[in-house]
Amino acid sequence: MTDHTASTPKSVEPAGHAAANKPVLSPPASVPSAQAQPASSRTQGKGDVTGGSPRPDAAPSRTQIKTVIVGSQGRMGAMLMSHAAAAGLVVEGVDVPLTPEKLARACAGAHMAVICVPAAVFDHVATAVCPHLPSTAVLADITSVKEQPLRQMERVWPGPVVGTHPLFGPSPEPGADLPVAITPGHHAKPEHLAMVENFFTSLGCRTFLTTAVKHDQAMARIQNMNFISNLAYFSMLAGQDDLLPFLTPSFRRRQNSARKMLTEDARLFAGLFEANAHSHEAVRQFRKMLNLAAAGDIDLLCEKAAWWWPDESTDSEGKTEYKIV
Repeated sequence: MTDHTASTPKSVEPAGHAAANKPVLSPPASVPSAQAQPASSRTQGKGDVTGGSPRPDAAPSRTQIKTVIVGSQGRMGAMLMSHAAAAGLVVEGVDVPLTPEKLARACAGAHMAVICVPAAVFDHVATAVCPHLPSTAVLADITSVKEQPLRQMERVWPGPVVGTHPLFGPSPEPGADLPVAITPGHHAKPEHLAMVENFFTSLGCRTFLTTAVKHDQAMARIQNMNFISNLAYFSMLAGQDDLLPFLTPSFRRRQNSARKMLTEDARLFAGLFEANAHSHEAVRQFRKMLNLAAAGDIDLLCEKAAWWWPDESTDSEGKTEYKIV
């Protein structure tokens, strides 16, 4: 994150996102008090209008809810700021140095705070933010691991806590599916979950509920093993100049696919691997597959791997045909 003062709400046209087709709206001129009573259903953010006027105890609409993005100059934080402002949401950003004065100003009247910082500094940042939040605010995060951040947030925040994980990067392809995992923490009632879900659906995302344990078990196998298997593979081949004349197109495709992960994002993925309690079990499972390969059970591995491509053609014996490229 870079040194940047707290941002004020502004409208910015996003690029490459489902929300780009939405009109850019101007945020409301004023932000309602965070003490507004929450709705009792999953329609938080839509308000309750009777005879053209909101009830005194109605929840604020989604364009009145103030969201603070902590880490607003990081890649994901900046993306959320841009798309939320373009969707007409009230957003305010704050970034390092996270001084008490900057945090107090940004968090004033906030209904929700979303912490967008790496796992390595998450505990420190959450501890710094919480004293400045209104007591009714929802504390959320976007970290790629969920059990540890939820425990850290629940330790420092007595109010509602909700974990999230956008399963895409800061520059998604146009028209891409944008799933966001939602993991309820302590004191998270339906209206709090709805507030968080409404924030992401307003940006064109698709949300789904899960638990922190299921999330981390899945990410250990999907995200962390993708990183570790590439890391181990390219480490094994490193420094062997005699291999360079033999590189194939399929090797170069894997090399190009892994480049960003193993260079500029290597420390990020290494931190996520260490922060996930299920990572080492996933490595042990992968080692079993390597042991099958070492024992010569390649057909068995091919049959297992074919699960991912059920529509591939099969030979006369019902086995999947594989092409070596």
